[in-house]
Amino acid sequence: MLPAMNTSIRLDKRDLILAKGAEVMTRRGYHGTGVQEIVQTAGIPKGSFYHYFASKEDFALQALEHVYTPRLTRYAQALGNPQLSPRTRILGYYRELLAHFERQEKLEYHCFIGSLSFEMAELLPAVGAQVEAVMLRSVATLQRCLEQAQAAGELPADEDCANLAVFIGSAWQGALARLKVGNTAPIHAFVERLERLLRA
Repeated sequence: MLPAMNTSIRLDKRDLILAKGAEVMTRRGYHGTGVQEIVQTAGIPKGSFYHYFASKEDFALQALEHVYTPRLTRYAQALGNPQLSPRTRILGYYRELLAHFERQEKLEYHCFIGSLSFEMAELLPAVGAQVEAVMLRSVATLQRCLEQAQAAGELPADEDCANLAVFIGSAWQGALARLKVGNTAPIHAFVERLERLLRA
């Protein structure tokens, strides 16, 4: 029993560092975040950081996986819901996100993957590759749903679903980046345009 308990404790501490550190790095960027700030935010000694992570770059790679694996799972579940039509799944997912942002008293959103992509993709190829892998998984999920919409007659038969998925994903990332100025107008515009794009 003891080995299992110790493993659980180690995983909990690692997850805590990843969660708290990702929040800091999202707000301040890769270069603006030091290991000392990460451990202070997580409330752990500095030595614990290097017990779990070989370097700050290793932390960033693991944090990307920690943050986006559950998000991609939720995205796949929402876009794979067989009780709704494919078009309804897609529009419903993004409308819910819009509603989420509008409920915030003080609009705050900083995209972790966007921050790392802009700042580090060229300087640290491993981070760039990890960012690209996350984006490709997201686009693939959307493409599958778009193809189902096409098969159901909700999209034109000649629509290029692969290209459309890439376009929608890129437009969404752009809208999220605009949220940094504290305005949901870009998200509104995105949802309105998405509704037009997905008309048969």
